[in-house]
Amino acid sequence: MAGKQKSQEPCKKEACDIQSCLTKNNFNPQRCLKVIEMLQACCENCSYNSTHCASLSELLKTSKKSR
Repeated sequence: MAGKQKSQEPCKKEACDIQSCLTKNNFNPQRCLKVIEMLQACCENCSYNSTHCASLSELLKTSKKSR
C-alpha cells in the first residue's frame, strides 16, 4: 500500500519541533511558545491519545510560570 503510514504516533512532528526549538534556544520554553501551542492543538485534536502529549502539561506549566 502506497502513501503515508498511519502507524506513526499522533503529534510526533510537533513534539520533535519543540525539541529542536528548545535545543536551539538553550531550553528556554518562552522562545518556543508557538510550537508548544501547536502541540497543544494537536493533542486536543487527538484527545491527548498520544505519548507525545504526556510532556505537554509540564511544558505549559514551565512556559506560564516564567512569564
